[in-house]
Amino acid sequence: MIGAQWGDEGKGKITDLLSSSADVVVRYQGGVNAGHTIVVDGKELKLHLIPSGILYADTTCLIGSGTVVDPEELIKELDMLLENGIDTTGLQLASTAHVTMPYHCLLDEVMEEKRGARRIGTTGRGIGPTYSDKSERTGIRVRDLLDPTQLRDRLCDVLELKNEILQKIYAAEPIDPEVVISDYLAYGERLAPYVVDCTRTIHAAARDRKNLLFEGAQGTLLDLDHGTYPYVTSSNPVSGGACIGAGVGPTLIDRVIGVAKAYTTRVGEGPFPTELEGSVNEHLTDKGKEIGTTTGRRRRCGWFDAVIGRYAVQVNGIDCLAITKLDVLDELSEIKVCVAYALDGQRINHFPTDAAAFARCRPIYRTMPGWRSSTSDCRSLEDLPRTALSYLTYLADLIEAPIAIVSLGPDRDQTILVEDPIHGPKRGLLSH
Repeated sequence: MIGAQWGDEGKGKITDLLSSSADVVVRYQGGVNAGHTIVVDGKELKLHLIPSGILYADTTCLIGSGTVVDPEELIKELDMLLENGIDTTGLQLASTAHVTMPYHCLLDEVMEEKRGARRIGTTGRGIGPTYSDKSERTGIRVRDLLDPTQLRDRLCDVLELKNEILQKIYAAEPIDPEVVISDYLAYGERLAPYVVDCTRTIHAAARDRKNLLFEGAQGTLLDLDHGTYPYVTSSNPVSGGACIGAGVGPTLIDRVIGVAKAYTTRVGEGPFPTELEGSVNEHLTDKGKEIGTTTGRRRRCGWFDAVIGRYAVQVNGIDCLAITKLDVLDELSEIKVCVAYALDGQRINHFPTDAAAFARCRPIYRTMPGWRSSTSDCRSLEDLPRTALSYLTYLADLIEAPIAIVSLGPDRDQTILVEDPIHGPKRGLLSH
């Protein structure tokens, strides 16, 4: 299950919904820069690392090796769940996942500040520097936190270099290695009961014909290779990233579920062709509660962009969609959909991978009538206003993927399940 826009599409709720049919849920990339807000019985639970499947007692939840883990934040999440009476024994943490260290967060902040007007819009949570160390083969992995000698040997040389960079380039205070070693060994001791060989768990479940759900963080347009570079994250949220981040072959995956809002949002910097200003933007922001779970920043809001939707379908192999927050559009008298771009006087129907070209794109819209009535209590397609159903049908037709789920609010029951993507037949709202 992947995000089909710039992230924040409501994947947490959809993962929670699908987890009732899944035996194993695997988070395969990203770190605490992701954020899922789950509403259960009116109570909000905010998760950043732990898959939302943890709310189901019989579901195994894996944090895969492609994820980068801030152990302090992970322990806070565990404590929050335990305080809310949620059993966490189903959680497993890959021993080979890389660890976000204090110097990663500090470097993230000072490097972003140094960029000035050319800032990327990073969350400042150390994700990019953690992945950089992973690529440079100087990273600390979860298994290192379980061995005092190994952690000290690996950390001392790395921290000497990081302190030199912090002091000489960014005029920042150095980090005391003894404090870091003490803190992170304590984190390792707390997390040790959860640490496993992730691939063995996954392949044992696959061998037993269990249902596995791979959960992506962020969204397609934030993918390091296939997104709006350089305004992207540092990992691969696309469906192919699941194979690397979880340690499975592509033949194990038999379905790709894309999640998209009924409009579009983006956090941070970078081009956004359908971005709105004025009263409609304020309406989407306020009614959609478009505040980042991780950053607390207001999200930028715009009309649904079918160009990036088609692109997401192609690069992910999406074969069904979950459309979220349809209810946010309930009060609008008219709704626009971007069907193509105007680029340098020419109409284009494709997503341009050149960032400068994408920044020059202007949306070409089709205007559709709104339905001006509440959809939050609808529980079947027949309950929807005819114009709302026409809107959904049009979106599915434009981006060439059927709709299997429609979300009409934050609660679990505010959902129209056209089909169960795990157990149901592959038909959806529209068949192509």
